[in-house]
Amino acid sequence: MSLTPSPLERLNRARADLRMGLPVVLTDGASSALVGAAETLDAARLADLRAIGQPVVALTAHRAATLKARAYDGDVARIVLPGDVGVAWIEALADPADDLTHPMKGPLLSQRDGPAALHRAAIRLVKSAQLLPAAVVVVAPAAADLASSHSLTTLSAEETNTPETRLSPVIAARLPMRLAGAGRLHVFRPQDGGVEHYAVEVGRPMRDAPVLARLHSACFTGDVLGSLKCDCGPQLHAALIAMHEAGSGVLLYLNQEGRGIGLANKMRAYSLQDQGFDTVEANHRLGFEDDERDFRLGAELLKKMGFSQVRLLTNNPRKVAMLQKGGIDVTQRVPLKVGQTDENAAYLATKAAKSGHLL
Repeated sequence: MSLTPSPLERLNRARADLRMGLPVVLTDGASSALVGAAETLDAARLADLRAIGQPVVALTAHRAATLKARAYDGDVARIVLPGDVGVAWIEALADPADDLTHPMKGPLLSQRDGPAALHRAAIRLVKSAQLLPAAVVVVAPAAADLASSHSLTTLSAEETNTPETRLSPVIAARLPMRLAGAGRLHVFRPQDGGVEHYAVEVGRPMRDAPVLARLHSACFTGDVLGSLKCDCGPQLHAALIAMHEAGSGVLLYLNQEGRGIGLANKMRAYSLQDQGFDTVEANHRLGFEDDERDFRLGAELLKKMGFSQVRLLTNNPRKVAMLQKGGIDVTQRVPLKVGQTDENAAYLATKAAKSGHLL
């Protein structure tokens, strides 16, 4: 029946539940577990989870390395929750804000028996909800029954693998711009109910020739506030000017703030940078990878707009590779070296040394 939520709709519902502090149920074959986000779970719900089974805190290997905890499952560590600790202890495991002032978090006992598929899926899910990548997991045979009796969202572990996002055009309208002249702004909405992404079409670019293009990830601090900690704002403006001078172009504005971790986690990373960590080290201490963005979005947007060849304005070879993998022919990489300041010199050096940016 069409009124039954699809797996993609249940995935987005599960993300919203976790952000509100409501647990969800994950299944993997005959196994099932109750899962709460470490960042949002409250004391009452933690007590209820404890009444059902033994909670463990699932962390990424990056976060476990910072805590000196054993990650017996390779990419995931399962930390057994002691009986005398509460949500503050869990939050301290998940959030590195106080690591330097309160470095001792243990002793931490890592679970090593049994499968970790549900714990791995739990981390994927909280990451996709743009929460800290840590989850409280209680493996329990009765989890499926609890989901039914308490109206909890249920997903299989496989369904937490974020599928390639499908985008649908919503509206396009004429937009004269100070830096780019005449153009049109296109709004695209993803099928999963997430935030919209935008395409800024400058002039009237031909569809049968390589178009000057840029994939620009949203940066509230740089694009809007003029932050000097990054080069995002200057790159955005320079790309629009270059397209205007070339006579046409297309700028894809992808809502993947903070390399895909969201503004709140980006600010957490900034706080860690204030403590002396570089941008990659800060992401790892939070439990994230260097870059969590999905550039498949860019390839789909270009195809939706009728483009198959681009001259890509970027210093990031990964964008070139991902577009080509997505079926877009990148005929030229056009450097975009602007915006270096005293405040972001170390940040740019780290992008070059650790993320392969050609600066």
